Amino acid sequence: MSHDAEPAKAKPTRTVWVGRVLSGLCVAFLLLVSGSPKLFMPEVALPSMEHLGWPGKHLLTLGVLECTGALLYAVPRTAMLGAIVLTGMLGGAVAAHLRVGDPLLSHTLFPVILGAMMWGGLWLRDERVRRLMPWATRN
Repeated sequence: MSHDAEPAKAKPTRTVWVGRVLSGLCVAFLLLVSGSPKLFMPEVALPSMEHLGWPGKHLLTLGVLECTGALLYAVPRTAMLGAIVLTGMLGGAVAAHLRVGDPLLSHTLFPVILGAMMWGGLWLRDERVRRLMPWATRN
């Protein structure tokens, strides 16, 4: 056996697959439902932006940041950086919805739920994240 050969990778566990599914749902939502309309359908995104007190001129910037964060999150090597970028954006969304008095569960806490799904999916699929955030210990 050559020293250049890579060791065989372990077969993904059920936990890793659950993490991939959670992460995939987050990426799909962020790209298809939230980020892309800001980039490609501003007439659809503009009313909600104005409701939150954001001028339409920021649609492009927010759309690029959101889609970039989602793409970074989707790639295993850059997933943690994407999660950090998106966590900042989700925090801003919570603040914006809270400021205008939107309903708590459907609007204000939705970014918190999405963030929990995002970090939970990353935790389940990435051993490095589990080492950084060891929520469960083995006896």
